[in-house]
Amino acid sequence: MDDVNTFRAIEDLAAEIGENVYIDIANWHLYLDNAHLHFMLAERIYPLLQDNSFTEDSVNTILQNIPIELGGGKVEIPLFNLLSKHSYTALIDVLEEYKQKM
Repeated sequence: MDDVNTFRAIEDLAAEIGENVYIDIANWHLYLDNAHLHFMLAERIYPLLQDNSFTEDSVNTILQNIPIELGGGKVEIPLFNLLSKHSYTALIDVLEEYKQKM
C-alpha cells in the first residue's frame, strides 16, 4: 500500500475512533476527536491491523504507553486508565470491524 493510501486508511480509522471512543473524567465524556487524540491513536494501532498482530493485549500496551497530561501537565495518566469499560469495548469493536473491512 502506498503512502497516500495508508494515510487515507489511517484517517478513516481515526474518524471511527474519534466518533466512538471517549475518555471519561468525572462522568464527563470527551470524545477522542474533540480531544485531538484520535489520529495519533489510529497511527499507532493501524500497523497492528495491517500485519495481523491485533490483539486486545497489543491494544492495551499501546493505550498504556500514551500519557495524557492533566492539570496543565502536573499529572500524566495513561490513556488506558481514562477509558471507561464501555468506551474500551467501543474501541475494540471499531478495530474489529475495521479489520474485517481491510
